[in-house]
Formats: sequence, C-alpha cells, structure tokens
Amino acid sequence: RKPRVAVLSTGNELVEPSASHLPTAHIRDSNRTMLKAALVTAGYSVVDLGIALDSPEALTDHLRKGLEEADVVITSGGVSMGEKDLLKAVLQDCFKGKLHFGRVLMKPGKPTTFVTVPWKVDSSHKLVFALPGNPVSAMVTFYLFVVPALRKMAGYGNPELPVMKVKLGQQVYLDSRPEYQRATLDLCPSGGGLPVASTTGSQCSSRLISMRSASALLRLPPRTDDRKQLEAGNEVDALLIAMPT
Repeated sequence: RKPRVAVLSTGNELVEPSASHLPTAHIRDSNRTMLKAALVTAGYSVVDLGIALDSPEALTDHLRKGLEEADVVITSGGVSMGEKDLLKAVLQDCFKGKLHFGRVLMKPGKPTTFVTVPWKVDSSHKLVFALPGNPVSAMVTFYLFVVPALRKMAGYGNPELPVMKVKLGQQVYLDSRPEYQRATLDLCPSGGGLPVASTTGSQCSSRLISMRSASALLRLPPRTDDRKQLEAGNEVDALLIAMPT
C-alpha cells in the first residue's frame, strides 16, 4: 500500500495562508500547502499537522501526532543553525530518532535532514524528512529525497525521478556546490536533437515563482578553477518533476 504522510510546518513567524491579517515580522505558510498538494496529486493520503511553534513542547506534541497517524512525517523549517532550530534535538532526544544525515552538499537544500524513529506500537521505524524552510529548498528536496522514498515504500520497481539528457538554452553560472536549477523543457526544438532547457529566472531559494512553471531540475556540477560556467548548447541531466507542456 502507499504510505500515509503527515506534513508539518515549523516557525514562530508563520501564519495560515488564509489569515486575513499578516502581523509584523510574520509570513504566510506556503510550504505546507505546496507539499500537501504535491502529495495528493501523487495519490498519497495526507495528515495535516498544522504549524508548530519553535519550542520543544510544541514540536514534540505535533511530531507525536504525526508519528501516531502516518508512516512518514515531512517537516519544513527548524533544521538550520539558528537558536530556534530545535527539530533535530527533539527528534533525537524525545523520540530516540537516529540521525542519518543533517547536511547535504547541494544547492538549494543544504540543511536537509533525515531521521528514522523506532515505533514500539508495531515495532516499525517511522521516517522523518526535515526539509529546509525556504520554499524552493523545501520543494526541490521533496522531489529529490521524499518522492523516491515514498515510491520505494509503495512498491515502485524504479522509484527514482526520470532523467533525460537536455541542452542548455542559455549560459549558466556554476555554484561551489552541486546545484539543481528549475527549468522548463522544449521537447521539440526547431533545430531537432535533444530537448532544450531554459531556467525559470532567478534561482534564489526564496523565490517560489521559480517552481511555478518548472517541469525539470537541472543537475549542474560544482564550479572548478577551470570551469566557472556552462555554455548554451552544453548537455546536462534533467530530472523530471512534471510533464513538460
């Protein structure tokens, strides 16, 4: 069967997207809405855990509900290096979770964390994917880490995202880390040959609109002394996250 998935946002600064008033120093919670929509579209049953404040007590209560009701818990926020980033400690100290990784050499999504939690009720292990709080980082890491895991649990023979070779439609500057840039694909370019990928503008991890039209993530190598950019026409791998239109 397909796993049941719980989704939690964390942060004192968050308010519901439907809130009529946005207090000073607050932002609307976009991550939970996006993640729930992506999960439902893929056919998974979702438990909405709401928003947890940045306190050990609030995080423990929300996480316990998710672990009781779901096979997999997805959180966003609370995994960087700030004073209020308490999620890793709560998972390890309160739930005896095993931290498998808490940093990933990639852009966006460096703080991505994965923990398994022993569950005495049925002697199983629950999976917790703690994703970064920046909206683009959350969605990119959802597709790269969470989707393949859910597909594996659901019995897919090949759970990884489909990958295809594409040509860059423009020059792209490389980062010091491997990077996954959002892009649209032209499957039938006028000159024939491989599909052509065009990035969706600024790739800032807080710029959510860069995800709106994206059908692929371009897997770019890290910058080196000899190679600081890729030129238009260079070939790269594109991981498909939606059907190109």
